[in-house]
Amino acid sequence: MKMRRFGIGLLAASGMALATGLPAWAEVDVEPLPACDEIEPPYAGETEGGDLVLFCSGMHAYDPVRVYGDRWYSQPGSVARLDAEEVFDARADHPAEILNKLPGMNIQMNSGQEHLVAIRSPVLTGGAGQGSFLILENGVPVRSPAFGNVNSLFEPHHEVASAIEVVRGPGSAKYGSNAVHGLVNVILPDVGGGSEAVGSYGTLGRWRSDVTLDEGEHWLAAVSLQKDTGWRDNTGVDQQKLTLVGDWILGAWDTTTWLTASNLNQETAGFAQGPDAYKDEDIAKSNPNPEAYRDAWSARAGARLSRDFSGGTLTLTPYAHTQSMIFAQHFLPNGGVEKNGSTGGGLMARFERDASDSLTWRIGADVDVASGWLKEIQPDPFGFFPGDSRFPQGKHYDYTVDTLMGAVWGELDFALSEDVRLLAGLRAEGHEYDYSTDLPPGINGRFNVPADRTDSFDLLTPKLGLIWSVSKNLDLYANYARGERAPQASDLYRLQSLQVAGQVEEETLDSVEIGARGTALEGRLVYDIAAYWMEKDNFFFRDSDGLNVPDGSTEHKGVEASGALELTPVLSVSGSASWSDQTYTFDRITGSGTETIRDGNEIDTAPEWLANVSLDWQATDAIKLSLNVDHVGEYFVDPANTTTYPGHTVLGARGAWALSETAELFLIVRNLTDEKYADRADLAFGNERYFPGEPLNATLGMRKTF
Repeated sequence: MKMRRFGIGLLAASGMALATGLPAWAEVDVEPLPACDEIEPPYAGETEGGDLVLFCSGMHAYDPVRVYGDRWYSQPGSVARLDAEEVFDARADHPAEILNKLPGMNIQMNSGQEHLVAIRSPVLTGGAGQGSFLILENGVPVRSPAFGNVNSLFEPHHEVASAIEVVRGPGSAKYGSNAVHGLVNVILPDVGGGSEAVGSYGTLGRWRSDVTLDEGEHWLAAVSLQKDTGWRDNTGVDQQKLTLVGDWILGAWDTTTWLTASNLNQETAGFAQGPDAYKDEDIAKSNPNPEAYRDAWSARAGARLSRDFSGGTLTLTPYAHTQSMIFAQHFLPNGGVEKNGSTGGGLMARFERDASDSLTWRIGADVDVASGWLKEIQPDPFGFFPGDSRFPQGKHYDYTVDTLMGAVWGELDFALSEDVRLLAGLRAEGHEYDYSTDLPPGINGRFNVPADRTDSFDLLTPKLGLIWSVSKNLDLYANYARGERAPQASDLYRLQSLQVAGQVEEETLDSVEIGARGTALEGRLVYDIAAYWMEKDNFFFRDSDGLNVPDGSTEHKGVEASGALELTPVLSVSGSASWSDQTYTFDRITGSGTETIRDGNEIDTAPEWLANVSLDWQATDAIKLSLNVDHVGEYFVDPANTTTYPGHTVLGARGAWALSETAELFLIVRNLTDEKYADRADLAFGNERYFPGEPLNATLGMRKTF
């Protein structure tokens, strides 16, 4: 076994891994792991083929995990990773509860399982929210590129994940449309990890159970069930998820297959409206939209087949997915109902070969074919005043879109010297859309139904990065990457009356970042610091008056830091902090004061500061206690920068008691000080609107492994 130095590792003072720059790809048969004290931090064991097999912090050794994606530990760029124990310890009933621990992340919880995502960005809605973030499961997109979902994180089976990775900024050349601001990769459990059963109950009326049955050699099955009565009026949630994983050797092919499915039925609460409405307990608990609901189901199947081929490694990943959803548009004044669905699939292929000791090259090709549909119906008459015909009763849209995506990409990984590596990549991607409508084309009140048409978009995304291993304890890197996305189907064909078909273009984001990652204090401190600047053109979004803006531009710059420090053998502190300055770089003058955008205005729903800190204490061999603090800074809630939300700081605590080697009792307390805060705040149609945060609550549960 040879050793390879890399500038970030794990601090295991509390028995948990720190998610800073760890690998997202490793699949090896390893020789026995050496004792941890044989490897100085921040070393990692690696086979001659370059596959990572060991992390070491000077205290603990970690077995390799098969995951799907890039070898992020050796990439120039920003990545964070949560391992299986961190996923369990968070016991996230909502994906925001765990992902917001990571730098640059700001996922706002709405009602039930609904949410909006931000990764080095403002919180985005509509087509921008659907298409700016790539959501993966085992390295495979959960949906085809044109049919994203702003709530897409409730589909992957994060509850039983063996790891969750987040790449901040544009992804590598391997990932194309939708990996603009970043990507989230939920990695399903590996066969051989063991079986377990977990059950819990919360004081807000939330039941949850997660069971994994692992045969140990070839297959496993996992199921998650959640039933929530809801702490706001008429907000019950029922959610079920299923995962099946198979692991086989088929001739020369090392094969892993998986099938995942999810079902969600929830009663949805609308916004609490009025100045500081989230501070009033009666208003916060009320539901102004008891008729609102969301029903959604999804299923995905995939396989990863890998073999030695022509001196390198060939990997084929076929996949298929389908989903359907119906929900009440409680966030719009006219109260429509949307039904949508899509079915698609494709193949991801890659070949990697070491051309020499200093040069590795990779090439790949992707194809995705899909068909999606959308209907929007307004059941009841609506108008702001007598005779208002902008929101006609009946169907607003009823269309189908067939899509085809094809891409080729390549990467070169070149060692310029013993301590300096260069990585260059390029991806070319094409999209074809074939749209047809079942409604008569033309203007229908505020809505514009385009005639049948076809559209195409071509993307070209380069990447160039440099890594300098200054010492065994420090790596520096610089990285340029372009993120680009084809429009969402809803961007193109769900038009407003003032829009013209064909206006929407490819959205482009150019990103430059520099960073440092490493260890200090004899391996007791591990850290990752990054600074970035990004500029986005052809930003398509829907303003808070419900009008589409097809040609916006924005600038994003910031600094992110994450780290962990072993204070004593039983006490550690870890966390992340992010500062950003995100601004509009264009003017848009409208009759509505809330939508007058000036060049230099801060983007709404883009907090300047985000932070999450955890203090962990191993009180005894059997008892572990944690205290965590989550901070969201002040932000503007409207583009004109007239109204702000002051931000909030929320405390939480967790205790775990190991009853035996196979049984653990845990208690999680959220919002320890019963803070009155808002998960989401915005200003729309002249109204301040909030989704109130949960009050003080506790969850008691038990975990049994076998």
